[in-house]
Amino acid sequence: MIDLNGAVAIVTGSSSGIGEATARLLAASGAHVVVNSATSVDAGEAVVASLPTDSVYVQADISDKEQGAGLVTTALERFGRLDVLVNNAGWTTFVPHADLDALTDEILLKTFGVNVFGTWWLTKTAMPHLRKSPVAAVVNVTSVAGLRPAGSSIAYSMSKAALNHMTLLLAKSFGPVRVNAVAPGLIDTPWTADQDGLRSFVLERAPLAMSGSPESVAEAVLALVTNPYVSGEILVVDGGLTQNL
Repeated sequence: MIDLNGAVAIVTGSSSGIGEATARLLAASGAHVVVNSATSVDAGEAVVASLPTDSVYVQADISDKEQGAGLVTTALERFGRLDVLVNNAGWTTFVPHADLDALTDEILLKTFGVNVFGTWWLTKTAMPHLRKSPVAAVVNVTSVAGLRPAGSSIAYSMSKAALNHMTLLLAKSFGPVRVNAVAPGLIDTPWTADQDGLRSFVLERAPLAMSGSPESVAEAVLALVTNPYVSGEILVVDGGLTQNL
């Protein structure tokens, strides 16, 4: 497996939840981490302060192309290299799938602006620098909503499906950089804390009858980052939920 001691990783959306757990696990494995959030500055700085490696926080909204590029600039200026990119930042809001009028153009554009365009722009900016690394890896955090007709909104599901396919296309065209995705199901994060209906649905349908922890997704991300012979895969982390959707 790949040794991450001294490696440099960018983890977007890493002030809480899956991103925070991923940043902590990468740092525990020896990587310097660029921690990021669009708004939660205090939380992001607190994460950096608690990491065991020399790391840095950058406030940036990746849906703004220039702000996203600043993450790469910071990594290069601070550490002189870039080895790992974890595209975790995402955005959604709940819209019933059958209510087309409620899915406004503003919601559609914001969802794609963060989940697809922001991820694309950042990955495109990072790729020339990643290709200089002998251990380069990109991991996109997508969703089971990109694999099944489910999710918080049609826009969200569409965006995650696009991100899944982007993963495959990048893996095909940019080796030896390894590009993979992790597709979580219901994960216990601040965003899902009040989703009792969704939780009940998952507990009834998922063979493991449980929701996941941010750490369970972070472990999957780390596995893809450190395995030198896996690329173009979408690793589902959902307690078996997609078997019954």
